[in-house]
Order: sequence, then structure tokens, then C-alpha cells
Amino acid sequence: MPASLTAAQRKALQAQNRAIMELFESRGFEHIRPRILQPADVFLEKSGEDIRSRTFLFTDPDGQRELCLRPDLTVPTCRYHLAVAEDPRREAKYCYRGPAFRFHGVDDPLLADEFEQAGLEWFGHGDAAGADAEVLGLALEAVRLAGLSAPRVTTGDPGLLRALLDSIDMPRRWRRRLLMRFRRPDDFRATLHAMASPDDGGRTSASDLVDRLADAAEEGPEEAVALVERELTERGLPLVGGRRVEDIARRLLEKARDRRTPPLPRDAVALVEDFLAISGPMRACADALERIAERAGGPMEDAVAEFGKRLALLPGHGGTTFAAGFGRSFDYYTGFVFQIEADVGGRTVAVGGGGRYDDMLAGLGGPNVPACGFGLHTERLLMAAGGG
Repeated sequence: MPASLTAAQRKALQAQNRAIMELFESRGFEHIRPRILQPADVFLEKSGEDIRSRTFLFTDPDGQRELCLRPDLTVPTCRYHLAVAEDPRREAKYCYRGPAFRFHGVDDPLLADEFEQAGLEWFGHGDAAGADAEVLGLALEAVRLAGLSAPRVTTGDPGLLRALLDSIDMPRRWRRRLLMRFRRPDDFRATLHAMASPDDGGRTSASDLVDRLADAAEEGPEEAVALVERELTERGLPLVGGRRVEDIARRLLEKARDRRTPPLPRDAVALVEDFLAISGPMRACADALERIAERAGGPMEDAVAEFGKRLALLPGHGGTTFAAGFGRSFDYYTGFVFQIEADVGGRTVAVGGGGRYDDMLAGLGGPNVPACGFGLHTERLLMAAGGG
């Protein structure tokens, strides 16, 4: 608990957090205490750029491992589950409370470098839509228990975009590229429109190299790497920034494949843009998504049907909106996401959020297991509810 809190605030925070944890435990979530020190590479790989840039990193005294202070408790809980569960695929429900650390470098109680987080994670559930609805319901029950009577909730679903892209005929590498840019709207749209534009620019020596590289790749990856090595030597260009010849060849090969791939049809671009423009009350957005699914077909139809199933289970829609372009600040989310916001001192801040991250355990070396959860910023919650 940060030392900057007054004695009264500390007492109020303890009472609030105790009530929240009692709520979680009463719903069958086991109270655990994941480690504060974590392997840094896990967070650097799994978290978004915003979180990576704020993570406290350091090397152990032996200089062998890079460690970090946990910036959140979801990844540590996943690691805990893989370490202790006899069968990680079986259903398990955990809750936690403890400090998290993110660097902000400002003297602002709403942007503290150390803050208290309470939350829960649910692994191996059988009904994804039901678990999503129950998790959001518990998050809302917790913030109302803390005294926040009218929270605002924004929801999204990166899985819908993935399903839409899977319904459009395009190379897999293009889908991967777009998904990586999902939370950078300007970059996403620039990439999308570049895929729809034929390469009709002026020819350059670099263009010729890309074409020759594509021809060399037909003989095998070794030929492509050898061509890049010859070009670097002949032009006297050194390798910089830790880049390898293989990495340069791989990127140039992607450019070569892009040049030889037919442009993305304009109606496909319009379909994606129409999807990203969907925002507003949940019910109206459900109708708009159904119209997108009718145009797209394929996996998008199943994804929108799952959205409708979840919508029917969600705990009321008052104050809850949906935005197709909303994805939160962590890269590991794969499906339904939400963020709970409130006003503190005239500023709108997030007091909690979470969602679905079905790829996480497999990415940490475990089996494929459905998973969802959320975390609450308990000090912001206290202030938003009038206790700070």
C-alpha cells in the first residue's frame, strides 16, 4: 500500500479491499498471492507497447536473468496456475490482491508508480459467453460494493476483427500484420489501404532487389540469404541494431510477396472500415454487427452469433457501450474486453478492466485453455467512490 495515503485513506482502502476479496471468495475463487518478481521476457512478449515502456526492468545480481516488478497480476496468475495445477486444462478460479508497478514519472495520485490491484482469473471454463458475462458482472458488483453507483463500461472484442479478417480472402501475413496494428488506428488504416493499392510507384534499385530476391527465394531460403549477403558486401552496408542477414532477407521477402499479390478489393476495405466504425449502445451495435456478418459470411457469422449469446447474458446494458475499435492496452487479449471508468476530480480514469485471453497459457508453454478475468485499480476506485 503506497505510503502517500493518509491514515484515514489507508483504513478505508483496507475495508474496501477486504469486502471485494470476500465477494470473490464467496463466488468460488481461491485467494492466491503470485510473486512480485517476474521474468521480464514474459511481459515484454505478452504486453502491449504502452505497458512495456512502463515496466520496471533490472538484471539479477548474477547478471544472468532479466527480471521485472509485475505491471499487472494476470500473467503472474497464469504462471502460478501452470506451476501448481495437476492438470492446467481443468477448471480453476483464482482471486488476488497486491501491489503492481508501472512507471509514470509524475507526481499524480492517479498515476502512481506503485498501486494496489485486486482481481480474478478463470481458467478452463466450458461456456465462454457465460464466463465473459459472469466476469463482467462480478467486476460491476465489486465496484458497486465499493460505492461506485453508476460506472461507465466500454466493451470491445478483438476476436471479431480476427473473424472478419479470416472471412476475407487475403494472405495470412496480411491478417497478422493488421492484427498487430489493431490498437494503432492510424497505422492500421494506412496498412489496410496500402494492401488495396497496386504497386505502381517508380522503379528503384531497391525495387529491383526485391524482385531478384523473390526469384532467388524460389530456389530456396539459402539462395535468398546469400543474395542479401552479396548485396550488403557490394554496397558496403554494415549490419546495425543487432539485425541478422536472415531477418533482412525475411522482411524483403515479405515485400516481394506483397508486390506479387493482387491488391485487396475495395469492397473488402470498406467492409473492415464499416466494422471499425461501429460504436454505441450494445443492442444497436449487435444489429450493426449482424449486417456486417451477412456481408462477410464465413467465420464472422459464428463470431457475431457468439456476441449475441454473450449480450443476452450480460448484466444489464445501462451505461454499457460497445466500440469495435476498442482493445485495451494489453496485446494478450483475444476476445471480449471491457473497461470500467469513473470521474475523479474532473478527470475520467479507468478503475478496472479485463477480458478474454485464450492464447496466454499456450504462449507460456502450457496447453490451450480458455481464460478470462479482470483487475481493479483499488486506489482509483476508492477515490472515484468518494473515499479518497
